[in-house]
Amino acid sequence: MAVSRRSLELPPADPDRARLHQLGYKQELRRGLSVLSNFALSFSIISVMMGVTITFNTGLRYGGPVSMTLGWFAVTLFNGCVALSMAEICSAYPTSGGLYYWSAKLAGKDWAPLASWVTGWFNIVGQWAATTSIDFSLAQLVQVIVLLGTGGQNGGGYMASKYVVLAIYGAILVVHGLINSLPIQYMAWFGQLGAFWNAAGILVLVILIPAVAKERASARFIFTHFNVDDATGIQDKAYILAVGLLMSQYSVIGYDASAHMTEETKNADWSGPMGIITSVALSSVFGWIYLVALTSIMTEDIRSLLDPGNDAGGYAVAQALYTAFHRRFGTGVGGLVCLGIVAIATFLCGCACITSNSRMGYAFSRDRAMPFSRFWYRVNKQEVPFNVVWLSVAVAFVMALTVHWGARWRSRPWSPSPPSGSTSPTRCPSSSV
Repeated sequence: MAVSRRSLELPPADPDRARLHQLGYKQELRRGLSVLSNFALSFSIISVMMGVTITFNTGLRYGGPVSMTLGWFAVTLFNGCVALSMAEICSAYPTSGGLYYWSAKLAGKDWAPLASWVTGWFNIVGQWAATTSIDFSLAQLVQVIVLLGTGGQNGGGYMASKYVVLAIYGAILVVHGLINSLPIQYMAWFGQLGAFWNAAGILVLVILIPAVAKERASARFIFTHFNVDDATGIQDKAYILAVGLLMSQYSVIGYDASAHMTEETKNADWSGPMGIITSVALSSVFGWIYLVALTSIMTEDIRSLLDPGNDAGGYAVAQALYTAFHRRFGTGVGGLVCLGIVAIATFLCGCACITSNSRMGYAFSRDRAMPFSRFWYRVNKQEVPFNVVWLSVAVAFVMALTVHWGARWRSRPWSPSPPSGSTSPTRCPSSSV
């Protein structure tokens, strides 16, 4: 592990600065985050409302309600173990580097360089992929809202081309880059807004959705039905279940953000771990409640909900919400409002994700582990790692260009379902591994 040349000063009186100095670094970022702000950023990145909604097709196709509602508990158990372990290590090593720095310390002197380098690159590439997945999913969701709002696929609704969807995605990335170029106190506000929006939005939806739906699935269907009819030719039930669990795993990751923000958090050796634990615990509870509410309105044949020929183009959640409101009120506008709530949560999630990306990239370049590290390792007058913020934006955009290489994406460029044989969009594996 390389030590920053800027760290060769006497330790300052402030406990957080002193601890960071002991770990080999100089305080360069502004410590403007409280324990609440640190938690809020992780909770906003996890964003179970976003995660459950955009990967619901995967869970519904592979195993159906059982793989989602009961599988959630299995995933929560393992996620809780990982979160507790990460929190303990974070309390000992509160640095923006997070996982790769921890790997260096825990691997021992001989293995530290390799362990740190491998972990760091998996971490940062995973974080870039997280931004790609979240923001591209938002662009897809916007297209679905527009499609349903203009009459649906079978009613002459507007279906954007892949280039329009890509343009929407690029615009979202630019806005996120601009927001992340602001001082940390503004990011703290966006993080808290994201946490509030996710919690309040889920509470509103879990009350509204069952109340509006004229037809609701039985408890037996929600907790015992195992779908194998549309698992793209897979016959092994264990394998189908394993793939279905990816929905739950995707929905509760991202909590390493609390570690990456520790150099900007007050009382970091306590606030960082608390941010990890509380964000995972609350997300697990809120996510399961929201998941059950959504599953309760999946009263139609699962195959028809996933059919790319339906009004929502195969987006099961959108189709179910639109149908429920249309049956009750004669119009599906209420369903579009529900999707709009999810879209805002997804926007705030993507914004917080770039915040975490940039701090990870800042730390990694500080240790000279990235090409052109001296350029990325720069902090502007607002004490923000400006260059690496826009690196995250640029890499995420390039990653999304791969979508044009898939035949299925060429025919349905905005489809929320993954290509045949795959599972779900890629999201930061570094968040929980």
